Amino acid sequence: MSDGHRICDYGDSTYRQDFWEGQGRGYEDAVERRVLASLLPRSGRRLLEIGAGFGRLSGEYRMFRQVVLLDYSLEQLQYARSRYGDDGFLYVAADAYRMPFQACAFDAAIMIRVIHHFENVPAVLGQIRNALADSGAFILEYANKCNFKAMLRHIAGSNDWNPFTLEPVEFVELNFNFHPEYIREQVLNLGFALRRTVPVSWLRLGLLKRALPTSLLMLGDRALQLTGWTISPSIFLDLQLDKPVAASLLDSEDPLDLLRCPVSGSSLRWVDDALISDNGLRWAMRDGVFDFRQPEA
Repeated sequence: MSDGHRICDYGDSTYRQDFWEGQGRGYEDAVERRVLASLLPRSGRRLLEIGAGFGRLSGEYRMFRQVVLLDYSLEQLQYARSRYGDDGFLYVAADAYRMPFQACAFDAAIMIRVIHHFENVPAVLGQIRNALADSGAFILEYANKCNFKAMLRHIAGSNDWNPFTLEPVEFVELNFNFHPEYIREQVLNLGFALRRTVPVSWLRLGLLKRALPTSLLMLGDRALQLTGWTISPSIFLDLQLDKPVAASLLDSEDPLDLLRCPVSGSSLRWVDDALISDNGLRWAMRDGVFDFRQPEA
């Protein structure tokens, strides 16, 4: 159910094999894991990962009692479940524009390598804000439009878009790069406080990755992160919800207290092997994954 907006659906694609496994991205993976570890709370009750995919980073969240992995792809989540099982994890296939969660259900949220697939950034961020409890932590990564390479290409006249303007650029269908000031404006408008900015993946060049070991690349990246210059290809934001909200649902681990109908917003109840909303919509459970993409007929 898309409400007319476009959805990037990885479905049963081979993204894991074609982009990550054995594809020379050990440096990017290691850098993102280290930054994520430095920003994550030391402990927590319930964390939401938006766009979790096949679960590349999901094993990093063991300090939380419960981890909810959300993605539009049922197949990617099924693979993640085969890795992590059901102990402390819930798997939810859903549209991030219409997340099936009660308000104030999470004390932390993660969104890495995902927001570039959304054309309506305020709408998605608003869904995350609604799902977070008071003072909830939010770690957001985005692809930087105003990176050093893009600036050089613009000066040389080889870009057909301007990296210095604030509007997002869609360089491939449903793949957007964002100016740091644009993203900053969006999160502040929604009531998030910006605690820290970490520019990463400075050395994302094939020649360097082939010539230097990952450990040395990570040391160089760490040194460049400390500059605070927001001209790297990727930027992490450490955010905290800065507006008081209603009492949270963090003390309950029952999925029925956490989930709601994404269409009506109503509570759900089990009937046979599916969840039923107050308006009669039926949502399936498929191989251990709650499927909120389309109601059953």
